[in-house]
Amino acid sequence: MTEVSSLTGRLLVATPALADPNFDRAVVLLLDHDEEGSLGVILNRPTPVGVADILAPWAELAGEPGVVFQGGPVSLDSALGVAVVPGGPSGEGAPSGSGTRTGGAVGGAAPGSTRRGDPQATGTPGGAGPGDEPLGWRRVHGAIGLVDLEAPPELLAAVLGSLRIFAGYAGWGPGQLEDELVEGAWYVVESEPGDVSSPDPEQLWRAVLRRQRNELAMVATYPDDPSLN
Repeated sequence: MTEVSSLTGRLLVATPALADPNFDRAVVLLLDHDEEGSLGVILNRPTPVGVADILAPWAELAGEPGVVFQGGPVSLDSALGVAVVPGGPSGEGAPSGSGTRTGGAVGGAAPGSTRRGDPQATGTPGGAGPGDEPLGWRRVHGAIGLVDLEAPPELLAAVLGSLRIFAGYAGWGPGQLEDELVEGAWYVVESEPGDVSSPDPEQLWRAVLRRQRNELAMVATYPDDPSLN
């Protein structure tokens, strides 16, 4: 297989043509992408379930709205924590693809996916490597990282800028995401730390497109009902 250029840390923004209801107007943050497949979480699918209802110790650190988000259709009985730690290196200078397999989730059985190892697997608490990574948090891209939800929340309380809890994730096997990109199912754009904790997630699809400095900004005006276009 040819080498895959990693898109870890970038956003997949569903095109209006994407027909899969699981990803209608979805904005997916890619937490891992290489020749073995891809894994990410949908940033704009809030559920009615409060974080306090399933992970009470982390509820005070979760950003508004303080609810669990549906990260994708895979392994819905597991939880992933994604958080921003301010002051880290920029997205361009940060190591990418480093952490999806070493922490960040609790609960649930190993996903029956064709792609890679279980993202719920945990190693050393926090997975902290050399440098400035706080215990309980492992950098994915720039200031964005995965939280070890089995660690005591007080380890991160002083350094977290925002926290979002996701139930489930989106996964692609080897080459599957690349095929979808060729088919025109997704726009690939740069992420910003604020995307993880957007206080108005229902508007995130339009907001991400609107900030693009190219023709994608016009796609933000695409009507919810194409027949009205």
